[in-house]
Amino acid sequence: MKTIAVYCGSSKGIDPIYMEEAEKLGRVLVDNGLDLVYGGATVGCMGAVADAVMNAGGRVIGVIPEKLKNIEIAHQQLSELHVVRTMHERKALMAEYADGFIALPGGSGTLEEWFEVFTWAQLGYHNKPCALLNINDYYSPIISLFDHMIEQGFVKAEYKDLIVIDRDSKELVNKLKKYEGAYIHKW
Repeated sequence: MKTIAVYCGSSKGIDPIYMEEAEKLGRVLVDNGLDLVYGGATVGCMGAVADAVMNAGGRVIGVIPEKLKNIEIAHQQLSELHVVRTMHERKALMAEYADGFIALPGGSGTLEEWFEVFTWAQLGYHNKPCALLNINDYYSPIISLFDHMIEQGFVKAEYKDLIVIDRDSKELVNKLKKYEGAYIHKW
């Protein structure tokens, strides 16, 4: 494992803990010799995790669509910045670089990007770990939703077991490094 994709908000959230934990995750990545690939912005949790990696001497690869370059404010101080045409290209390039995926708190874009790579894991397109950093119980409703989907017969319990979950970034990264994963045949 060399590079982790982090999906997170371009906002700060209302509780300072989100920015603090984004910075902590950045330092933990560097402490574990891991590079960061992320959405390429300077704002919100996105900027916090990238700045923390760079300030700790790590490598950061940003991938940002042309349309969002000025809205999310493309980070100009990264190790690499790729400006792509579409969100599809952004997600594909991030997934190509990444050996694992972490979602920090964020909005619908964060969820959409994370759920796509998680779905690919379920379908066997990759065997990379997909993790939720459950800061401030942010992802607890999603975890409950998985339980509901399982109870209603739309998701196999084994799929939820593919999700790496922790409240602490150091423990989460340790779990990612030990991840073995498995393709679960759907039918």
